[in-house]
Amino acid sequence: MQRRPGFPARLDGPAGATSRVAQLSVRPVVVPAAPQGVGLDSAAVRARMVQKLAAGGISSPAVLHAMAAVERHRFVDSALVNQAYEDTSLPIGLAQTISKPSVVARMCELLLGAEGSRAAGLGRVLEIGTGCGYQAAVLSHIAREVYSVERLRGLHEKARDNLRHLRLANVHLLFGDGMQGYAKGAPYAAIIAAAGGEAVPQAWCDQLAPGGRLVAPMALAGGQQVLLVIDKTAHGLKQSVLEPVHFVPLKSGIA
Repeated sequence: MQRRPGFPARLDGPAGATSRVAQLSVRPVVVPAAPQGVGLDSAAVRARMVQKLAAGGISSPAVLHAMAAVERHRFVDSALVNQAYEDTSLPIGLAQTISKPSVVARMCELLLGAEGSRAAGLGRVLEIGTGCGYQAAVLSHIAREVYSVERLRGLHEKARDNLRHLRLANVHLLFGDGMQGYAKGAPYAAIIAAAGGEAVPQAWCDQLAPGGRLVAPMALAGGQQVLLVIDKTAHGLKQSVLEPVHFVPLKSGIA
C-alpha cells in the first residue's frame, strides 16, 4: 500500500514531451434536469446552474450531483460572488482563472467514460493545475482519491485555505511542477489538466494506468486550443480531439 505524501508536498525533477492526435468527436446525451429552488440563495442559484448543465448535455448523475454539492462561490473573490454560478471563467489571481462550470462538468464526465472506470468507478485521479481548488472539490465527489498539483505557491496556498473547511480526506494538494505529474501516486485511473500546451508531457502518459483516460486542453499549430482525450488501451494510446476550449498556458517550473 502506497504512502500518501506529506502536506504540503513539493515536487522536483525534469519534464517530458509528447505525441500527435487523431480526430474523433464525442458528444454527451442531453438529459434535462427538473428545476429546483427559488430566490437568490446560493443553493437555489446552484440548482439552476446544474439544471442548465443537464439541459446543455451533461448526463452523468454523479457529475451533476458533484456540481450541485460544491459551492462555487466559496472559491471566487468576494467581489465576484454574484457571478459564481454563471457559466463563465473568473479571475482567481496570478493571471489564472477558475474554469466555466460547463467545462468542469464536461471534463469530469469524460473521465468517467474511461474503460477502466465504467465498471469499477473512478479510482485515483491526478489533477494538473489546482488553481483555487474548485475542480479538486468536484473531483472528490466522483473519484476515490485525488492528487492535485499546483506550480504557483500563491494558488496552492489559496486552494488549501479554500478546501480546509470541507475536510476532504481523499484530496491531496501538492506544490510542484505539474508537467512532471506525480510519479509517487501513479498509476492513475485518470489525469485531468487545467492548462494547455502544444504537447502533452510524456510523464502524464507514463503515469496513466492501463484502461485510464487523460483529458487536457492542447494548442494546435494555429494557436487554437482543443480538448484532447487520450485513452491508454492494450494496443497503445488512442487520441481524440474534441471541441475548442480556452485555458491558460501550460508552463513548467514553480513560482
